[in-house]
Amino acid sequence: MKNPDYILFFTQISIVDIAKVGGKNASLGEMYNQLNPKGIGIPNGFALSADAYRLFRKHNNIEQKLNKLLLSLDTEHYSNLIQIGETARTLILPGTFPTEIIDAINEAYKTLSLDCGIKNLDVAVATVAAAFYPKDVIVRMSDFKSNEYANLIGGKYFEPHEENPMIGLRGASRYYSDFYRKGFALECDAMKKVRNEMGTTNVKLMIPFCRTVEEGEKVIQEMVLNGLKQKENGLEIYVMIEIPSNVLLADAFANLFDGFSVGSNDLTQLTLGLDRDSALVSFLFSEENPAVKGLIKETIRAAKRNKIKVGLCGQARSDIPTFAKFLVDEGIDSISFNPDALIRGIENIVAAEKLFINQPE
Repeated sequence: MKNPDYILFFTQISIVDIAKVGGKNASLGEMYNQLNPKGIGIPNGFALSADAYRLFRKHNNIEQKLNKLLLSLDTEHYSNLIQIGETARTLILPGTFPTEIIDAINEAYKTLSLDCGIKNLDVAVATVAAAFYPKDVIVRMSDFKSNEYANLIGGKYFEPHEENPMIGLRGASRYYSDFYRKGFALECDAMKKVRNEMGTTNVKLMIPFCRTVEEGEKVIQEMVLNGLKQKENGLEIYVMIEIPSNVLLADAFANLFDGFSVGSNDLTQLTLGLDRDSALVSFLFSEENPAVKGLIKETIRAAKRNKIKVGLCGQARSDIPTFAKFLVDEGIDSISFNPDALIRGIENIVAAEKLFINQPE
């Protein structure tokens, strides 16, 4: 393969390679190499290396400017960290990728495609689905906020400015709007190929940040227009439970969707009325707050009542053993983990399940 130093597959990296590929990629490599031999199917992937980053800087002639900028950082109080970060971004975002990196990425995608028997480049979802087939793989549709889209190259020319993007135009509200309808059609087309052409029908789709039942109906209709019909070819559509209205109307949402997934981060911030991105109130953020746990408990009970599956994603389930025990005791069906928290999370769940099994009747 050309330029092997610019691309490193998960098979080539582990937790000791943080300097080569960064912390998250090193964690992914560690997970791939440690869990696959134990029978846990983790799909292969690849990471851009530090060598690729250095070539990018050289190609765009920003090496000296970035080095000079970083030397001006206040390393004691970090008083100018935000300003330096913004300046660095203005240097990096206009940059272009050298052909060596582009060629290396394209070749790596082709390698992954061949490994999982796929000729197209719709490889990201399909490799995961194929690795776990026939077990369920739940794919959450896009949930970028307007400020996150605006930070992408060219995004600022299309995205509206919102004072609070966290509760603005995001999730389900974008899918049926004229503002983003064509973008959602592309998402649907990709999922249609993954399920119908590639045969990975174990992929289920999940709708994030769906504020009302009526909005859910609009999204499902939009999906039908784009060739994704609920129940057809076994297609199931889940909804994220991350707004108090989702819990209060859980039975109505259960009549419309095939499953729930509790998004504990958003549910916590909206229940407690705080912005989780604000350092000024972050000390109040707790998924163990009785109000949050009460809503999660009611969500699980509503799912059981309506005979649909319910899972949870969020950070607390892996960081807090008592929270893992709470979920197990309430009868949660599934829990998702970030790659770097998988092992710790599994340990917490196993410990909680042992306590549940051994508790007196």
